[in-house]
Amino acid sequence: MLLEALGSVLLGLALAWAAVRQLPDRLPSRRVVLTSGPLGALFGAYVTHAALGPGHTLAVLVGAVAVGAVLLSLLIRPSTGRLRRAFPF
Repeated sequence: MLLEALGSVLLGLALAWAAVRQLPDRLPSRRVVLTSGPLGALFGAYVTHAALGPGHTLAVLVGAVAVGAVLLSLLIRPSTGRLRRAFPF
């Protein structure tokens, strides 16, 4: 369990670092992103481990990356271009 937690935090940090490098203008501050990635991945590892039980290390890490990516995607703001409305009125 300890290696799963450490691995998920490292994967979440790598995911957050990649997001900061790719989308610096559409994300909030670096501190928020670099904290949210590992915390989201750690939560994903916890939920996946609780659902599957011990012995599924690869699946737990995949679940950690998935939840970390979802959490980071919630931080993305719209581009600074013109905003469109769904209805013309």
